[in-house]
Amino acid sequence: MRALCGFILVSLTTVGAGFARDILVSNVAGDDLFTGQVWERIPDGSGPVRTIARALRLANAGDRVVLAKTAEPYRESFSLVGSRYSGRFGQPFMIVGNGAILDGSAAIPADAWEYCQGQVFRFRPEELGIQQLLLNDRPALHVSAGLLAKEPPKLRPLQWSQWNGMIFFCVEKDRLPGDYRLSYAHKQTGITLYQVEQVVIADLIVQGFRLDGVNSFNSARQVYLARLTCRGNGRSGITVGGASTVTLEGCLAGNNGRSQLLTLPWSKTTVLASNLLPMTAPAWVDEGGTLYLHGKAIQGGRERISAEE
Repeated sequence: MRALCGFILVSLTTVGAGFARDILVSNVAGDDLFTGQVWERIPDGSGPVRTIARALRLANAGDRVVLAKTAEPYRESFSLVGSRYSGRFGQPFMIVGNGAILDGSAAIPADAWEYCQGQVFRFRPEELGIQQLLLNDRPALHVSAGLLAKEPPKLRPLQWSQWNGMIFFCVEKDRLPGDYRLSYAHKQTGITLYQVEQVVIADLIVQGFRLDGVNSFNSARQVYLARLTCRGNGRSGITVGGASTVTLEGCLAGNNGRSQLLTLPWSKTTVLASNLLPMTAPAWVDEGGTLYLHGKAIQGGRERISAEE
């Protein structure tokens, strides 16, 4: 564990070693015509780029994509695939979030809601399947309908549920859905990792995606997720599968739909000083692979995995 912590600490504080570059991103001050070399907007175009997508088009193996934390979420999703987005010469490829929010939700227009009964309104998303509702860019309080439910559950004000392909939301007295800032999970997965090695993703909030916040899909090896918060995603905060080896350190996952952490066959996941909170779904759903909690392999079915264990 000490070696791992040391590796992450060195990775997060080392700038410009070898041939690595920092590519700077600001969704407020940036412009995708800039080069991403400095934070200031200067006449030669060296200021920050505006989107993560543009930063990744500029990036190569061993580089760092550094996000500015702004009041506006980054409403994007992205994939790291292959050697271009892997580490090199012992230097990891990095996404440094600085506390920024990666958000996959889309606003619900006020006229998209239809009246149901009492103080309850309903809305049908474009995409069927697993969903999430966010209120003021935070997961709203969910009430499960149950797999065999013949009608939506009873809701109290500011609670929501999903039933028969629709989202149901209970408003407060004398208010309408349009009086709230409501959004639903629109993009599928926040961060997808596929056939990469030596990747560090740190200090990022990932929320509002229909499937997973982070999905190490297949053969994502030596992946370190440091101080991530994964919340309000439809299936899982973090999914690890397909011969991937992933370490979570200082991470928090909660308010996700089916599990906070999902492990699939052939994967290896190490959890260090992290909190996986079973408020809306199990802390860990074990569908295969191996999970190590502070160096010891454990079995599935635990109600909570916390930093104190």
